[in-house]
Amino acid sequence: MILGIGSDITDVRRVAEVLERHGERFLDRVFTPVERAKSDRRVRRAESYAKRFAAKEACAKALGTGLAQGVFWRDMGVVNLPSGRPTLNLTGGARARLDAITPAGFEARIDLTITDDGPLAQAFVIISAVPVTPDV
Repeated sequence: MILGIGSDITDVRRVAEVLERHGERFLDRVFTPVERAKSDRRVRRAESYAKRFAAKEACAKALGTGLAQGVFWRDMGVVNLPSGRPTLNLTGGARARLDAITPAGFEARIDLTITDDGPLAQAFVIISAVPVTPDV
């Protein structure tokens, strides 16, 4: 069952300007160390950060809170599964909200797709509840 859907489009030029103007302050406030390490290795650094920014916005929408009710930027971190598929790792207020909207007997699954095609970055997030399968 779908618990939430969110989408966002971010202008890469705007993120590049914020990176130029606020640098470390912006990065520390919005991105996790894992996201920073990955994005700082990219040739197209601003695009990488813009995709992650869009993913966080989309996730906050899918959680139904936006960036409020204890959900903060760094509570949502874009990570890759061993297969390479992107997803979000939630902590803090975002994790608490996810736990609150996930019915008993289910576990949450976060599907994320991110892309960029200058000057835009886009993300879609679907949060689903899947039944917990008992260990046999």
